[in-house]
Amino acid sequence: MSIVTVQLGQCGNQIGFEVFDALLSDSHSSQGLCCKRENEAYQASCKERFFSEEENGVPIARAVLVDMEPKVISQTLSKAAQSGRWKYGQHACFCQKQGSGNNWAYGYSVHGPRHEESIMNLIRKEVEKCDSFSGFFIIMSMAGGTGSGIGAFVTQNLQDQYSNSLKMNQIIWPYGTGEVIVQNYNSILTLSHLYRSSDALLVHENDAVHKICAKLMNIKQISFSDINQVLAHQLGSVFQPTYSAESSFHYRRNPLGDLMEHLVPHPEFKMLSIRNVPHMSENSLAYSTFTWAGLLKHLRQMLISNAKMEEGIDWHVRPSLSGPSSLGKMSLNKDLHFNTSIANLVILRGKDVQSADVGKKFRAYIHQYTKFGIEEEDFLDSFTSLEQVVASYCNL
Repeated sequence: MSIVTVQLGQCGNQIGFEVFDALLSDSHSSQGLCCKRENEAYQASCKERFFSEEENGVPIARAVLVDMEPKVISQTLSKAAQSGRWKYGQHACFCQKQGSGNNWAYGYSVHGPRHEESIMNLIRKEVEKCDSFSGFFIIMSMAGGTGSGIGAFVTQNLQDQYSNSLKMNQIIWPYGTGEVIVQNYNSILTLSHLYRSSDALLVHENDAVHKICAKLMNIKQISFSDINQVLAHQLGSVFQPTYSAESSFHYRRNPLGDLMEHLVPHPEFKMLSIRNVPHMSENSLAYSTFTWAGLLKHLRQMLISNAKMEEGIDWHVRPSLSGPSSLGKMSLNKDLHFNTSIANLVILRGKDVQSADVGKKFRAYIHQYTKFGIEEEDFLDSFTSLEQVVASYCNL
């Protein structure tokens, strides 16, 4: 089944390019560990999900690109075409000459309604190209104006027009010390609106990915391109074809549906995150060896201790025994942060995988929002909504 990706704003379009490039590079890798027939089946399954075929044989990404400024979209289209391996559709992008000025309200209340028909028509045309449609994968940031504001608006429209189709939003959590002074306002408004209209929110924290680049990838001068490539690698590891539980020779047909089934058991709990092992540069990879037992041990402890990467795992954190008494005892130790997630899914990729044993200055900038129709009550509603989400997770 096919997935239509919607890339929104500068961040969404730059990450989207890296994701498609990583997906195609992986599926056509010359270093495959399987026989020719299995590799061909893997390529076909990947292409069905994310690409459509053009007459000259160049795969076209199943994507719609949206930004209120033309520069990033133009660069993204050019980079994809220059790769020679794949490209975006000729009429799959929408851009304007005026940005959103890092203002969520301007993106949501002005650009969204003004360009709603054009954007939704592009998405509809992309959906109609799919023989079997799985759902939407929406890539956006939370800190800016276009990705966050228009992203929330478009997701809401997708929920209204495609209520039976799955929607997963991949959102980029801004740096703790970001350059956008109103990023906290934008993030609150984005998160609260997406919680009402999206089926799952896949969250990546810029700070955590930055640490992976610095400590595990050994990158000295980290760029957004480096960060986006790490994100693309993580997303590819989740979305590339995997064998179904029923058969070791047939790939899962509904990637979004399978993820939702395992990871979103209740609509109140839809915040998702990814843990990957190992993370290292290609130069280091050539001199490293791994066992499934060792990788799974690290991955399990990352999950238990809520660690974002394998370096610096707290091995003192242990899963609690069932029952409220054990949870009460554990809560006395404030230094141990046990992960209380209610669901998880392990995806293994590599040789001999079958042998793996998977055991407030609140009003400072409000006027910038009220002039575009977002009132103080809207902020209060967003706070209330997210406080309920936090309370639900805390009560697990």
